[in-house]
Amino acid sequence: MIIFKTCAAAFLLIWSPFLLAGKADVVDATLSPSGDSYRVSATVKHADEGWDHYADAWRIVTADGTVLGTRELAHPHVNEQPFTRSLSGVVIPSGIQEVHIEARDSVHGWGGKRVTLPVK
Repeated sequence: MIIFKTCAAAFLLIWSPFLLAGKADVVDATLSPSGDSYRVSATVKHADEGWDHYADAWRIVTADGTVLGTRELAHPHVNEQPFTRSLSGVVIPSGIQEVHIEARDSVHGWGGKRVTLPVK
């Protein structure tokens, strides 16, 4: 029993940084026409822990997985959650009916909740 408790404690100690923050989620997003392109704003929520584990990007993708734009996030937002950032000049090809906004974190990569927006 002591070995089990020691192994469980070691597992939690090693893996807790990865288990606590989880994946980055997009909790809201907007798509605004701006001439021949769009301005996309995304609100991302993630339990940023500092430089070792934080939401480091979000992107706009089509249903078939084509990436239309990526907004890199240059630093952790430990004390600013959720946070909103924008990306201008996003070109959406004609015929695309909707886009998905998804986030990435520095440990888990792309994933978490995403938002789907209709293209008008």
